[in-house]
Amino acid sequence: MADHDRAHGASEQRLSTREAADRLGVKPETVYAYVSRGQLTSRRIPGGRGSTFDAEEVDALARRSGRREPSSAGGGPAMGTGITLIEGDRCYFRGVEATELAAAYHYEEVAEWLWTGDLRRGTHFAAPQDALSAARRAVESLPEHSGPMDRLRVAVIAAAAADPLRFDLSEDAVLDTARSLIPTLVEALPPQGPEPSDAQSLAERLWSRLTAAPGTPTSLRALDAALVLLIDHDLAASTLAVRIAASAHAHPYAAVSAGFGALDGPLHGAASGLVHRMLLEVLERGSAAAVVADHLRAGRRIPGLGHPLYSGEDPRARALFALLADVPQAQPALQAARGVAGTAARHAELHANVDLPLAVLTVSAGMPAEAGETVFAVARTAGWIAHALEEYAERPLRLRPRGQYNGPRPPQPLPLP
Repeated sequence: MADHDRAHGASEQRLSTREAADRLGVKPETVYAYVSRGQLTSRRIPGGRGSTFDAEEVDALARRSGRREPSSAGGGPAMGTGITLIEGDRCYFRGVEATELAAAYHYEEVAEWLWTGDLRRGTHFAAPQDALSAARRAVESLPEHSGPMDRLRVAVIAAAAADPLRFDLSEDAVLDTARSLIPTLVEALPPQGPEPSDAQSLAERLWSRLTAAPGTPTSLRALDAALVLLIDHDLAASTLAVRIAASAHAHPYAAVSAGFGALDGPLHGAASGLVHRMLLEVLERGSAAAVVADHLRAGRRIPGLGHPLYSGEDPRARALFALLADVPQAQPALQAARGVAGTAARHAELHANVDLPLAVLTVSAGMPAEAGETVFAVARTAGWIAHALEEYAERPLRLRPRGQYNGPRPPQPLPLP
C-alpha cells in the first residue's frame, strides 16, 4: 500500500484500476464509466497517471450488480478467497507460510486457526458417538475389497444422516460439524494395528488406520506435518466442487462429499498412489534410472514430479523431505525418490511435488498404495470446510454459470421411435 493510502487509515485497502476491474468482472474502461455515473469514487495517484479505488466500495458495487468472476492468469475463472495464496514458489495460509505452520503446530491446531483465526495449543477433535457408530456400521457393510476412499465417502454420508441439525449453516454450527466430522472419518476406518492407549492427536489415530507398523515420534511428526501441508492448496478441482455445493447452500457434509467425488482420480487425490507404486518398483529393481526410462519410453509422465503452480520445487515437498530425513526406516524410499527426481532432471526441468515425499512416507511405513490419498482426503477436509464457510457468506448460487449451447438449432422434428 502506498504512503498516501496509509494516511487514510491502515484498514482502507486501495485497488488499482486493473484490480477493481477484475473484482467486478469488467473491462478497465467500464470501471471509469462507473466513476462517471457516480457509482464509484476514484483517487488519483500523486505524481502518476493512474487512479485507485476503495476495495470495500468496489466489493459493494460487485454485490449490487451481480459480480461476474474475474479471469485468472491462466485464462480460467478466478475467485476471491482469503485462505491460500501461492506466490513466488511459496504457499501461504492466511498470509502465513504453510511450511512454518507445519513446523510449529499440529494439524488440529492449524485447522482450528484456519477456520476461526484463533490458535489454541492442545486443540484435539473428538468424534461424537452417534455419528461414529453410524459411520462404522456403514463402513463395515461395504464389500471386503472396498478401498479407503470408498469408506470415507460412505462415512461422511452416514455421519450426515446421524446429524438432524446438519442443515444449520450458521458459522458456529458449521464449526461444530467440522470438529466432529474429521475425527469421525478417521475413526470409522478399520484399524490396521493397535492404537496407542494414549493416542490423542489425529495423526496418531490416523496412523493406526493406515498400517500395522508402530509409529515412531519422527514418523508421526512427518504424518502430522503432511496433514498440515495438504490442508488446502488454492482452488483445486475438489475445492471448487465444495464451493459450488456450498454456493447452493448444501450442508457441510454434502459439501465435503462433493469434494470427495472430485478428489477420486489419478490427476488429483489418487496421484500419490501412482508414486507409491513407482517407488516400490524402484526399490524392487534397484534402479531409479531404469524405472524412469520405462516411463519415458512408454510416453507416460513421471508421477510425483512437476506442478503447474510452482516453477521450482514444491515447498511442501521440500519441508516433508526434510522431516523424512530424520526417519530411519524411510531412508531406502527417500533415496529412491531422490534417484527418480535426479534422473528425470537430466531430461526435463521437473521438480518434486508433494506426492513424492508423501509416497516415501507411505512406502516406508508399509502402508497400502491408497494411503496417500487417504491422508490427502482427511487433511483437505479442513480446508474444504474453510472454503464452505467463505462461500456461505457469499451471494447464493453465484457460481451457477450459463451454458453456451452448441447443439442442433431449434426447431427440430420430434424424434421417431
